[in-house]
Amino acid sequence: MSAHGTLHHVELWVPDLGRAVASLGWLLEELGYRRFQDWDAGRSWRLGPTYLVVEQSPALTADRHDRCRPGLNHLAFHVEDAATVERLTADAARHGWQLMFPEKHPHAGGAEHYAACLQNDDGFEVELVSSAGPS
Repeated sequence: MSAHGTLHHVELWVPDLGRAVASLGWLLEELGYRRFQDWDAGRSWRLGPTYLVVEQSPALTADRHDRCRPGLNHLAFHVEDAATVERLTADAARHGWQLMFPEKHPHAGGAEHYAACLQNDDGFEVELVSSAGPS
């Protein structure tokens, strides 16, 4: 299978590398990503041909991500099933994540969409979507 057209990498600039490693790093490793690169100002994790970078750049112009501004709103990840969505959601609070839209969970995206929307302390949102479909 050709990698043509697939996502190569995503780079997120973060205001605090330690917080990003604690929240995003934990989640990526739970999803099967493995540490790929490591340097003073950043880390990356890889799954297959795609990797995700978090970097604390000195060129940052703000100290918090705003998902409602132009640019990245959120990253959505396939998760094996609804039970795994729930397990990760429960564990996420210990790693700097809060459940978004709790009154609509797990169907914030609609009745046929089983997912959890999480936001970390730096304002980054991830969506964990059950690949098994609705439960």
